[in-house]
Amino acid sequence: MHQDVMIKEMPIVEKPWGREHLVVCNEHYAFKKIEMIAGTRSSLQSHERKVETIFVHSGRIRLEVGEDRERLEAREYGPNEAYHLNPGLLHRVTVLADCTLFEVSTPQLDDVIRHADDYNRT
Repeated sequence: MHQDVMIKEMPIVEKPWGREHLVVCNEHYAFKKIEMIAGTRSSLQSHERKVETIFVHSGRIRLEVGEDRERLEAREYGPNEAYHLNPGLLHRVTVLADCTLFEVSTPQLDDVIRHADDYNRT
């Protein structure tokens, strides 16, 4: 018997910096399409368990990353470049040009520790 494999619902989560399309989240992995607006940035955050890999599809970002707030290193990323983040690593994305990112991660979507946030989120 044929099983329908089409993903019919992809929730959109509005964010202060743009939006996330949650394509899938299951017990093995999560996949998101992320759209971010130039001049905005994500919170400075880390994860206890979540591992993520980000692919820049379009636009330009600056990624700050490091072991602690005093020693963050910045690097710019553009189309067809990617980066990988392990648990415990502080990171923040600043959007230099409107961008579309694709994120594949472990499924712990609520595993976010915000160390600083421009939008007063906890």
